[in-house]
Amino acid sequence: MIAFVGIGANLGDARGNVVDALARLGAQPGCRLAAASRLWRTAPVDSSGDDYINAVAQLDTSLDAHALLAALQAIELQHGRERPYRNAPRTLDLDLLLYGDETITTADLAVPHPRMHERAFVLAPLLEIAPDAVIPGLGRAAGFLPSVAGQAIARLD
Repeated sequence: MIAFVGIGANLGDARGNVVDALARLGAQPGCRLAAASRLWRTAPVDSSGDDYINAVAQLDTSLDAHALLAALQAIELQHGRERPYRNAPRTLDLDLLLYGDETITTADLAVPHPRMHERAFVLAPLLEIAPDAVIPGLGRAAGFLPSVAGQAIARLD
């Protein structure tokens, strides 16, 4: 299965945490890192604190969606992720954006990620590695770029 994971951090060594998360995703049993976007700097959206460092990873995985979510949450915990309140600043955030063309709605998982089409920090890095990406139920991801054009984002080299 092809899955896309959004990665973000704005506490501590945010850049280092994102780079380490990419390595850990590639080393995760049942996963192969097929592609990774460059790093992007973005202002917080519906949050506070320092700017975020963001990326998107494409995984080839044999894990089912819930097992992949559990693996993502374990990597977050290894980075000291805390959830004191919704959209709190974070050492590392890993979001399962897309899991093939599946739509999943359970108590602990919503795929596609319900706000991914509203976030430049998801769309720009996603489209960098998957320019033809489709968000199930919504359409081509590229079609949503105009609606996020006002969000501050810059690719880091």
